[in-house]
Amino acid sequence: MSKMKLGILAVISLFFCLSSLFLGPKLINPLNLNTVDAQILFSIRLPRVIVAALMGIALGASGAILQGILRNPLADPYILGISSGAALTAAIGILAGVPFLYELGVPFSALVGAFVASLIVGAFGWKRGGIWPERLLLAGVGLGFLFHAALMLLVSLSSHEGMRQALLWIFGDLSLADWTLVPYGFLFISGGFLIALSRARALNALVLGDEIAHSLGFSAEKERFFFFVAVAIMTAASVSLGGTVGFIGLIIPHIVRFFIGSDNRYLVPVSALFGGAFLCISDLIGRTIMAPTEIPSGIITALFGAPYFLYLLRRRDVLRTSQ
Repeated sequence: MSKMKLGILAVISLFFCLSSLFLGPKLINPLNLNTVDAQILFSIRLPRVIVAALMGIALGASGAILQGILRNPLADPYILGISSGAALTAAIGILAGVPFLYELGVPFSALVGAFVASLIVGAFGWKRGGIWPERLLLAGVGLGFLFHAALMLLVSLSSHEGMRQALLWIFGDLSLADWTLVPYGFLFISGGFLIALSRARALNALVLGDEIAHSLGFSAEKERFFFFVAVAIMTAASVSLGGTVGFIGLIIPHIVRFFIGSDNRYLVPVSALFGGAFLCISDLIGRTIMAPTEIPSGIITALFGAPYFLYLLRRRDVLRTSQ
């Protein structure tokens, strides 16, 4: 892919992110800022846009990686059950008050839950010295249902006043995003992203099959382990930043693949860019369309993503029938 085309895609993504920064229930003119507008821009909107961009970057890149290592075009970061584990521990943190770490208590609870869920899924997906795609997929689906059931049980039995906050956060509410979330979110997400990006050639080989990967000098089991670690880190950090936001990891890689092809050296970073831009725009729609009431970003992405998922499912059935 040419550098010019990559630059154009990066500019488009940046444009959407900046649009979500200045647009909204109150339009802000960056060339004519008064004290109130500056306060809104730098204390409320800017950290919120950065958090949304970080989450979208993590989910977009994770979706492209999972669709490669699982060789399944319907794979999504949340198929591994990591988000359900994070949502469960975050809800527990909210209901328990989390007396430690103050405002970072809930994100910390979610991060712990996400990593515990990752370890459990990885343990079930490990066989004969390597990560097996089928076992990983089935383990993620099964544990996801288990964690979700435990979460619903917790919700149904609780009358805690913080339950509304817990439910909004679980559905991807970014209204509480602030500067305290940015440093550790950036650290974890950039770490996972760099691990994946450094092994993009191996991902290209895995897409072609384990035998071809071995013939090209890559250990399929070892590479899948590294990619799983990268996805787990990014998804865990994303959920801890702003709750569970679905479908970005599903639809963004397909859209990007249509424009630039399937070379993961470009697919992973461009999916990250478009994922960040898509979540920023979804957050803009959620806080604008029914202002002053805000709709969680996860609901907006689901309204876009669910029909596209059904379209992909139908398309696969049509292709199989034609063959």
